[in-house]
Amino acid sequence: MDTTTEGLERDHVRNVFRAMLTARVLENKLGSLYKAGKIVGGVYLGKGQEAVSASLAACLEKGRDVYAPLIRDQAGRTAFGEEMLDCTRTYLGSVAGPMRGRDGNVHRGRPAEGMPVMISHLGAAISVVSGMLLAKRLKGEMSGVVGATCVGDGCTSTGSFHEGLNAAAVEKLPLVLTVANNQYAYSTPNSRQFVCRDLVDKAVGYGVRGHSVDGTDMLACVRVMQDAVARARAGEGPQLVVASMLRLTGHGEHDDGSYVNPSLKTSGLGRDSLEVGKAQMIEYGFSDAAEIEAWQQRDAEIVQEAVAIAQKESPPDPFQDDWLAYSNPALQNR
Repeated sequence: MDTTTEGLERDHVRNVFRAMLTARVLENKLGSLYKAGKIVGGVYLGKGQEAVSASLAACLEKGRDVYAPLIRDQAGRTAFGEEMLDCTRTYLGSVAGPMRGRDGNVHRGRPAEGMPVMISHLGAAISVVSGMLLAKRLKGEMSGVVGATCVGDGCTSTGSFHEGLNAAAVEKLPLVLTVANNQYAYSTPNSRQFVCRDLVDKAVGYGVRGHSVDGTDMLACVRVMQDAVARARAGEGPQLVVASMLRLTGHGEHDDGSYVNPSLKTSGLGRDSLEVGKAQMIEYGFSDAAEIEAWQQRDAEIVQEAVAIAQKESPPDPFQDDWLAYSNPALQNR
């Protein structure tokens, strides 16, 4: 067997790519809706980062593990099992969505199912996931559990990153912390963020294992994420994964990304992980062009149906809704 695919399970690789493809089709639609004025608030696309996001979440088990996605983790959300309607309802402000139409369109989650609500403040999710893991330990539910989140390179400059990773290391928590090094913290380049040779070098300072991966290479991401998650699950403590790539859009759909160095766009960092993944799927026999085209067409139909449903649903009514913080009916009369 070719060493590129040795040890990789066919179904797992297909699941990763399917999540990447579905996320791209969905986010292309969200971008169109934003430009048409149908979405209020920002739209932040994961184009270029899908391989990193999907390959991490595909190693996790919904209902047992903890996964805290960031703004560019739609592929990870999809791989973790997020319902399409949860996404479209939140972006379009439907009261039937998981946040009941009350919060920013990326601030959605289902904590009871192991996916906490996305937090915009850089690095906050590290401590949240660590806290959820500690709670499982105290309740005797830690066996075989893994917690994971993904942050950007800019987050590594924050106190939250230090405090969260340091606490996880001290407690030897089964945390997989992925740094999506897309070369810019919004518009601030890496050269103005840190002077270490490689962000993975930070792992040594915290006493955790570090992993580096080319974030544009789907199969490499699958292999590295499987290793990191397996090590955390086996009790080896936190794993820091640094994936290097370039986001292929601006910071959000409101931003044209004109500050990005053109030489980066034409470098290996500027490769589209979805296109790389598609080529790998065909080259190594995981799929073929016809099947991938059928998947894409089916995804487009599912996305369109989810958008149509959400567009027909009502927004929250300030005169009818109870506006309590808890969505659990058992708590609403307290």
